Amino acid sequence: MSRPISTTVRAVTALLAAGRYSAVALGATALVAGAAQAAGPARFGWVSYSGNDGAAVPADRYRNPILAGYHPDPSIVRVGADYYLVNSTFSWFPGIPVFHSRDLVHWRQIGNAIDRPGQLDFTGRAISEGVFAPAISFHAGRFFIVNTCVKCGGNFVITAANPAGPWSDPVFLPSVEGIDPSLFFDTDGKAWLINNREPVGGSTYDGHRALWIEQFDPVGLKMLGNAKMVVNGGVDLAAKPVWIEGPHIYRVNDAYYLIAAEGGTSVNHSEVVFRAPAVQGPYVPAPRTINPILTQRDQPVGRANPVSATGHADLVQLPDGRWWSIFLGTRPYAKDYYNIGRETFLLPVDWSNGWPVILPKGQAVPRVAKAPLPIATAGTTPLTGSYSMREEFAGAKLGLEWMTMRGAPYRLGQGDLLLDPLADGIGDFGKPAFVARRQEHGVATVSTSVRFAPAEGEMAGLAAVQNDNFFLTIALTRHGGDTYVRAARRSGAGEPRNGVIVAERPITVSEPVRFRISAHGGRYDLAYAVGKAWVTLAANVDATNLSTDKAGGFVGTMIGPFAQGPR
Repeated sequence: MSRPISTTVRAVTALLAAGRYSAVALGATALVAGAAQAAGPARFGWVSYSGNDGAAVPADRYRNPILAGYHPDPSIVRVGADYYLVNSTFSWFPGIPVFHSRDLVHWRQIGNAIDRPGQLDFTGRAISEGVFAPAISFHAGRFFIVNTCVKCGGNFVITAANPAGPWSDPVFLPSVEGIDPSLFFDTDGKAWLINNREPVGGSTYDGHRALWIEQFDPVGLKMLGNAKMVVNGGVDLAAKPVWIEGPHIYRVNDAYYLIAAEGGTSVNHSEVVFRAPAVQGPYVPAPRTINPILTQRDQPVGRANPVSATGHADLVQLPDGRWWSIFLGTRPYAKDYYNIGRETFLLPVDWSNGWPVILPKGQAVPRVAKAPLPIATAGTTPLTGSYSMREEFAGAKLGLEWMTMRGAPYRLGQGDLLLDPLADGIGDFGKPAFVARRQEHGVATVSTSVRFAPAEGEMAGLAAVQNDNFFLTIALTRHGGDTYVRAARRSGAGEPRNGVIVAERPITVSEPVRFRISAHGGRYDLAYAVGKAWVTLAANVDATNLSTDKAGGFVGTMIGPFAQGPR
């Protein structure tokens, strides 16, 4: 259950509303109020990240996933030779990253569609609420994203002339119940919105949903009414299919193809396809020999290097007529444990039997495959494979990949990231001073350097966070008049807000302290250094609390610097 935000945060919010500060937005550099009794901000000099996913692949090949780590619910559109892709971000801010590619393999983030606090308010939202399953499209010189903000307004549409932004404020569609809308623009100029809603007469079993289509006005950005249910439950209602969602429509050879996810987002996830002679149906599912057109639930348990939970696909046609698909999947390190969230994968689409098949039944998702287009790597940032990066905080704003929980404040100055130890902590369901990037590898190392003289009850360091109730931290802190370095782990709402102490030792600080979190599947090492030598404070810590299986929700682990004070 969400808790009220602190008095300090309310004061900061009031100052922001009065126009005195602008630090809620990522990249802001104005002073943040709320730490009057603090010894001063925590000053982080840099963050480094490195991840290992094996050797580089040959030049004409690509590695799955194409977007590693927490990049779920992908949607794609092609405009000429350019491809644009978006993902869900839930209650992380800024939200809905926009990526660009020329080869479908190498992607560069060019913006965030939700990048202003005034667009959506995530205050009080659980980290797996907020923006779900965005769908991007292009029509008449304008880009559209339709989306659902769960418990913060419902279904909405935003538009932009440039996919890098700025994107408009949301226009809400109050008549559209449910989630996962997408737009289809037909050749006759009409636009249609299709999404997941309640079936006619209501649900008859848990997970019973339906797909509905309704005409949409792309100029007035409003629904035109006469919604029609086109899929009830899924491929076979008698089998009680669950969670039909993430629908998309395509027109191919004067037939309409509707694809959608079915089976839920865990190990039974799949993608199914229907066909109709008209956009409003009737839609008939592909034969059982074809449906589902993508799944990994038929793969053997205990297989090596598994890809699991595949589904929520979108299709794109290349200029030469070929079709390719992006979809989400997971890479468990044991059982159904994965800490890094749902990722974006890429595969070709086979139309040889008259239906779009992403992966034939019984086949495993290939980890390395032949690239669809000539490789175009200029100016790209690694988002998959083995790589390292270092953020020096030298610019006026952070890179587009950095996010905060619900739009929390931070500032940059003199080459440092400055985080004030406000009352909101990571475990408080508020807006903690925590700036993070995705953990994109099962084997990864993140480190940072901080100058901080904590007052009693304050702390600052490095955190790996799945959500407010499930995280690991290593930090400099002070209690009982002494300064300590502390490693802590939280694994549920019943544990202390700062987690259970795993290890702690007193420390004398006269120079910057470095912190390091090293991930090895479900085990993490937490270390610190004063001077040259690293000291492992807590080795082989059980990090399965960061897995979706234990923490729940739809996100992935985010790692970065944090600071907080006592409540």
